[in-house]
Amino acid sequence: MSTPVQQLFDLTGRHALVTGGSRGLGLQIAEALGEAGAKVFLVARKADELESAVAHLQDKGIDARWAAADMSKPEDIERVAGEVLRRQGDIDILVNNAGATWGAPAEDHPLEAWDKVMNLNVRSLFLMCQQIGRRSMIPRKRGRIVNIASIAGLSGSMDAQFIAYGASKGAVVNFTRTLAGEWGRHGINVNAIAPGFFPSKMTRATIAETGADKLAKMAPLGRIGDDDDLKGAALLFASDAGKHITGQILAIDGGVSAVHGGG
Repeated sequence: MSTPVQQLFDLTGRHALVTGGSRGLGLQIAEALGEAGAKVFLVARKADELESAVAHLQDKGIDARWAAADMSKPEDIERVAGEVLRRQGDIDILVNNAGATWGAPAEDHPLEAWDKVMNLNVRSLFLMCQQIGRRSMIPRKRGRIVNIASIAGLSGSMDAQFIAYGASKGAVVNFTRTLAGEWGRHGINVNAIAPGFFPSKMTRATIAETGADKLAKMAPLGRIGDDDDLKGAALLFASDAGKHITGQILAIDGGVSAVHGGG
């Protein structure tokens, strides 16, 4: 007998952990999961931004908590994973959104900046999956992992000076596929969302330099992303509606990657 579609998307009783969840895309995803019934735990570096984000979610009737941690530090990841599991219980949904970028020509790109981007965008994602996987998801034989990649990880670019960022997000794409293959036997679904241009702190400089109108014209749909555009995909991957989907990368970019390469 089939399940009613509303029930497939219902996250009541589920626990979600969202890294980089205090603002931007992470907060948008946390909001979607919370509105679908999940209890949400946010992790980011700055306590004041986390307090503001949790207050925003609680105003919407969402059960939300937070813990501050620097996701580029392995010891912080281990600490905060333990804290979340202790305070909230087992994690059903892990969203790896924390990330950084750095603009510089490849020939002049500082090694320190390369390491900063790789450590936050790739290493922290691996370590958080490892912590939550072996301490919560693998023992219970179920879980949903949603990684935030980027269309910058689907193809190269002649213009943008983001060699580390593009390389890191390409790594996230194949990390997602590889982990999905390995952890499928544990009942864990691993997928990734690859956003195009969305207004955020990370994209502020690019949007200011290039212009929102010009970026919008690159997309067949004629606009950049807004405050709702990641919600549906995140809910699909996090819920029973996506129980037979794993190892997939979904570009949410208004069609940019379809006409300019990628995927």
